Amino acid sequence: MQVQTLIIHEIVMTAFLFITDLDNTLVGDDDALKELNQQLEQHRQDYGTKIVYATGRSPALYRKLTSEKSLLSPDALITSVGTEICFNPQEEIFDPEWADMLAQGWNRDAVVAIAAHYSDLVLQPETEQRPFKVSYVLSEEISSEVLPRLESSLKEKGLDVKLIYSGGQDLDILPRKGDKGLAVQFLRQKWDMDATKTVVCGDSGNDIALFSAGEERGILVGNAKPELRQWYEANKKDYHYFAQADYADGILEGLHHLGFLV
Repeated sequence: MQVQTLIIHEIVMTAFLFITDLDNTLVGDDDALKELNQQLEQHRQDYGTKIVYATGRSPALYRKLTSEKSLLSPDALITSVGTEICFNPQEEIFDPEWADMLAQGWNRDAVVAIAAHYSDLVLQPETEQRPFKVSYVLSEEISSEVLPRLESSLKEKGLDVKLIYSGGQDLDILPRKGDKGLAVQFLRQKWDMDATKTVVCGDSGNDIALFSAGEERGILVGNAKPELRQWYEANKKDYHYFAQADYADGILEGLHHLGFLV
């Protein structure tokens, strides 16, 4: 008589750190967002999962988005392309430790003065000009010519900065130590959360830092922009997942694929 043994593997769910960009990543499909919100909030209540938004938006534009879309209240908010971290978005009090780190070697006035010599750079609205971020609009057609010259000019003046160009128009000049990915590393250490228990989600060039700063699990949504797709193809990792679905649906797909949700 042949005896068959059935082995059932129990899936143990634990808390994880969920970090996502907002525009065109979390936000873009309201029905999918509602479903993702329900699953994430349940996981937060059951296991203590932490939810963080990492956005290029300023706090003012983040508040505007919350009035337009149904977003869960985050455990922390990373704004202005990673240059600001807030643990209580309602009060808009920024983490002083993170600010002190970014302030080292940062000379905002000098950055603005040098950029003023480039007529192709158009300043973004005043709300998007932040203490550790200078932001411009730059046409994609001339970006490949302007960006190397601008970077060279900044280096010649001894300014230790980074240029982040995304969406074919948005240029952000930040302190070298500031971006979304480094902000995530800061939060991981603060909350003692392992990279294997952290997942980041994005769609554009200013999200590349989310995927490249460490070994966090990563989800690229199906509607990712060309600059992120190109980076992914050149830097494939087995812990990064490129979803077929778009927006929040793509995030859900990735969370299931990577084992964060069942």
